[in-house]
Amino acid sequence: MTSLTSSKRLVVKIGSSILVDEAKGQIRHDWLEALTDDVARLHKKGCEVVLVSSGAIRLGRTHLKLTAGALKLEESQAAAATGQIQLAHAYQAALARHGITVAQVLLTLDDSEARRRYLNARQTMATLLGLGAVPVINENDTVATDEIRFGDNDRLGARVAEMISADTLVLLSDIDGLYTGDPRNDTSAKHIPEIREITPEIEAMAGAAASELSNGGMVTKLIAGRIAMAAGCRMAIADGRPVGALGAAIDGKARCSWFLPEGSPLSARKKWIKGSLKSAGALVVDDGAVRALSKGKSLLPAGVTGIDGEFRRGDVVDVKDRAGRLLARGLVAYAAEDARRIAGRKSAEIERLLGFRGRDEMVHRDDLVVE
Repeated sequence: MTSLTSSKRLVVKIGSSILVDEAKGQIRHDWLEALTDDVARLHKKGCEVVLVSSGAIRLGRTHLKLTAGALKLEESQAAAATGQIQLAHAYQAALARHGITVAQVLLTLDDSEARRRYLNARQTMATLLGLGAVPVINENDTVATDEIRFGDNDRLGARVAEMISADTLVLLSDIDGLYTGDPRNDTSAKHIPEIREITPEIEAMAGAAASELSNGGMVTKLIAGRIAMAAGCRMAIADGRPVGALGAAIDGKARCSWFLPEGSPLSARKKWIKGSLKSAGALVVDDGAVRALSKGKSLLPAGVTGIDGEFRRGDVVDVKDRAGRLLARGLVAYAAEDARRIAGRKSAEIERLLGFRGRDEMVHRDDLVVE
């Protein structure tokens, strides 16, 4: 559990204070090239990688020659707009050396909480990963205001890991993990290598942010750990400052604090689906679909004979046989109106019937819990 070699879908969060040279306000290109070399190594082994990267505001601030001190909201947003281009270009150039495509994704807190936006973002990132791209994600500071901001990329990284069902989240920061006290001030503080539950005692160990370039401190990392663990995703806090920091973590040579969940991302997701208190409707299926479900397959439109209720895409619905027996619960891929149009029809007919090409499945097996 202390290396990244077993990861299948990895989210790496990169803090401003390690990506950007504080004195010059410019990207540490030697550090970034080493990082992308390590990303390419993982990519070659079949690991899907998502990067959650800070740094846009700091880079834009330098480029726009904004004065020292606190920025006004509109100045921060202007800096983010300018810096994000530089940030994306730097990642694009660094990964292009390995023939890897980069995709830019900007998110706000609303995008992770509003169901429809969440599903759209999840599907977009899943598609990008399936096409072999590396999404580079940042908070959309250009449009986000305080009430719709994550406020730090630790929590953003955890939300992204939850959204895409990642098995591992790594927070590359300016500290190598959780300590019993603040190691900057307390020489007796001890490093904690494994955390299996975030207790009040663990929370009491958190301190303030160590760098003026970083909005997060250990408090936000514990919040991220709680989100990740609830989603069945293990999380590591590692010192990202040395060149080649990710490579050291890949090889298990870097000292980290690991937050270890009880289950897997898929089991956590299915536990949430099963535990939903109320379904928004029901899909009635034929005998062929009943047999397919019992074998762990997805539910296709062809096997649906009836639609009960009014639901939206992404809602939890019951799946029942013709006798009304509950067979499963799942997240439906179509709203009720569209589901009625394609029920009983082949997946190849969906685009003609609806005017757009949606998913082939009415409920994908990863979103389905059989009773």
